[in-house]
Amino acid sequence: MIDQSEDAIAQRRYEQARPRKEAPIDPKLLDGYVGYYQLAAGPIFSITRDGGRLFAQLTGQQASEIFPESDREFFSKVVMAQITFVTDGQGRASELVLHQNGFDQAAKRIDEADAKSAADNLARRIKEKIPTPGSEAALRGAIAAEQRGQPNYDQMGEALALAARQQLPMIRKDFESLGALQSVTFKGVGRGGWDVYDAQFAGGATEWRINLAPDGKIDGLIYRHLP
Repeated sequence: MIDQSEDAIAQRRYEQARPRKEAPIDPKLLDGYVGYYQLAAGPIFSITRDGGRLFAQLTGQQASEIFPESDREFFSKVVMAQITFVTDGQGRASELVLHQNGFDQAAKRIDEADAKSAADNLARRIKEKIPTPGSEAALRGAIAAEQRGQPNYDQMGEALALAARQQLPMIRKDFESLGALQSVTFKGVGRGGWDVYDAQFAGGATEWRINLAPDGKIDGLIYRHLP
């Protein structure tokens, strides 16, 4: 089991932030990495090859090149993140591991048909403005917990729970100024599949984006004040 203590996460974040050096590898290895990989929270990595270059694209984001640090370890020059491919005896990756923000997240290989189905479903949700079942209830629950000063970390993914703990003093101060919740209105679905809501408080208007993992936990939650 991966150590998820704050010290361990801080150590991994330090390792992930260190300078990386590109290393030469056999281009033939890249064929074993091309394909689709799904994170536990739902987003899918598309790994493609262009000659001797490898590219990674996560749901809702632009594709960017990743560079070899070793035969199976690659890094991004756009963000502080790395990818390790877990391979079988023939060099074909069965999963990848994303190293970012002090966490290691595994993404299992899925076939092209499943990846296409997920992409089609997201496109339909965006076009027809279909919220994830349970997202409004989860958002209202998270807001209510913050207003009580008792965030429910058990209903959050590990990365979100850690961020929420670290930002607790700032969030509490902000919620004091927001006052009572008056309404929550669904607006649509973002490119990455996050549901977008407007929440009106007595002290002002806010926009929220929320992403639920398949197990119903809140994997991502951000908000901003509206003019």
